[in-house]
Amino acid sequence: MAPFDSVTARLILLLADTGSIGRAAEREGIASSAVSRRVSDLESRLGVVLFDRSAQGVRLTIAGEAYAEGCRTVLRAIADLDAVMTDFSSGHRGALRLACTSSALTGRLPELLAHYAARHLGIDLDIQEMSAAKALLALDEGRADIAIVSDNYDFTRFEIKPFEDDRVWVVVPPDHPLAASIEPRKEIAFAAVLDHPIVGIHHAGSLDRLLADAANTAGKPLTETLRVESFPALVRMVEAGFGIGFLRSTSLHLLAGTDLVCAPLAEPWALRQLLVARRKSTPLSAAMKSFIALCSETYTPSI
Repeated sequence: MAPFDSVTARLILLLADTGSIGRAAEREGIASSAVSRRVSDLESRLGVVLFDRSAQGVRLTIAGEAYAEGCRTVLRAIADLDAVMTDFSSGHRGALRLACTSSALTGRLPELLAHYAARHLGIDLDIQEMSAAKALLALDEGRADIAIVSDNYDFTRFEIKPFEDDRVWVVVPPDHPLAASIEPRKEIAFAAVLDHPIVGIHHAGSLDRLLADAANTAGKPLTETLRVESFPALVRMVEAGFGIGFLRSTSLHLLAGTDLVCAPLAEPWALRQLLVARRKSTPLSAAMKSFIALCSETYTPSI
């Protein structure tokens, strides 16, 4: 059998995650034909079919699932070995790689990181902003030590602790019909906003998934006038009258200087958490231990 190829292994995991050769190629910045060729060459060498291919995309076969799990194990082992050797070689120095969502970076995380950096001068911080799904994939592949993400994902493989409470709020223009029924800091029922067109955010992101699931449960799918990719853009489009919008508590500072009206959603599902996550199987470095401890020390639950 040919030596283990980490590049191909990462492509196998990306294909398993996206279900699409095109999307996997786009993420890696290579041609779709190159992805197909690597997979076909690997299947030929192994003598097995790793993916079922159809017009809808690709899906792991039973053999493919076994190979993908093996890839995860090897990539984790390589990353863990690197982490252990870094600790040995640097003594009191170290590195901490964080994968964080936009919600985390617009909440209390920047101040906490500044405090951590001042307390641990020998720790090099590598902070990457990405979606929750990509952050958890980065943990799985050993490209991040800790992820700070929203709580509506599968955390079976991870150890988690609360980082920050983060309620969902509705945001409306002052001349919108809903504005008259919104009282300062008073909760509003999700059912009261369902019939109004919205400005969507981050397709398949954690907030998008949360709202879509709640709307489907209520039997009234949300009506989008358009979709944006950032919370500042959402605020601007709501200001311009394209619809109402939804923000997490960690993004409410974006309303400063606007005349938009906002209210927290009343439903229990709207009170979410950001979580600190790490792989259960990853050796805890000194940098990880101290950061997780600081997160726990400074976490204040909502009353």
